[in-house]
Amino acid sequence: MKIKSLITLSTIALLLAGTATGCSSAASSSGKGLEENAEAGTLTIGISYDRPGLGIKNPDGSFKGFDVDVAKYVAAKLGVKESGITWKEAPPAQRENLIQNGQVDYIVNTYSINDARKERVAFAGPYFLAGQSLLVRADNTDITGPESLNGGKKLCSVTGSTPAQNIKKNYSKDAQLQEYDSPSACVEALKSGAVDAMTTDDSQLAGYASVNQGKLKLVGRTFSKENYGIGLKKDDSSGRAKINGAIEAMIKDGSWAKAFETNLGPSGYPLPAAPVVDRY
Repeated sequence: MKIKSLITLSTIALLLAGTATGCSSAASSSGKGLEENAEAGTLTIGISYDRPGLGIKNPDGSFKGFDVDVAKYVAAKLGVKESGITWKEAPPAQRENLIQNGQVDYIVNTYSINDARKERVAFAGPYFLAGQSLLVRADNTDITGPESLNGGKKLCSVTGSTPAQNIKKNYSKDAQLQEYDSPSACVEALKSGAVDAMTTDDSQLAGYASVNQGKLKLVGRTFSKENYGIGLKKDDSSGRAKINGAIEAMIKDGSWAKAFETNLGPSGYPLPAAPVVDRY
């Protein structure tokens, strides 16, 4: 009986020790907050790797684009040098999970602010105002706007984004939606003839048109308003306030307009009005 009791007590002790270790591990894997990471001189920032003019990964491993410049400016205002930034690809379908799981401190990736997303994450900004448009092959003549996608035309959009659903709901109910994991996959499908048009925001489409001159073109007017925000954890009101301050400073000191002209100006996309930050 004594031996059995000793074995039982030993087993319980081991289980308790294992539970304590597990709790400690879970706590350490939860990660630090945005401001705490910034104070340590490091930030992990989510961006796109394949959106020309906005966020692109270069062959040498560096990154460039308007969103990249915004992300770096904000980081600098938070006290983090570019060398302290870890870049992480943030596909549209994964953005909320990346933020909620603490895999990024914030995301700057053509992230449209809407009520559904605000249920899961917070937004600083907006830092840019865009509008939905259409990209087609350069020789196309029958697609002139969202209404002309009726008749079963194939429309490409990125999984997890909202533009294609907007067209199907409000303009062309029988358009055939084709969703791909990335914008570049949509562009290739359009060039190959697998789809008839691609939709997303005009700022993004302008970048693809500029690197595919003679092959692709924008058509029609914009037919929505998209406010790009910087996504971060929902309960981080202090971090959001600091990022909002950085956005306002970037607009005021001319860095915002310079970043636009450098990255999106060459595509012919006109400089839009600077946004007004919404401190909700």
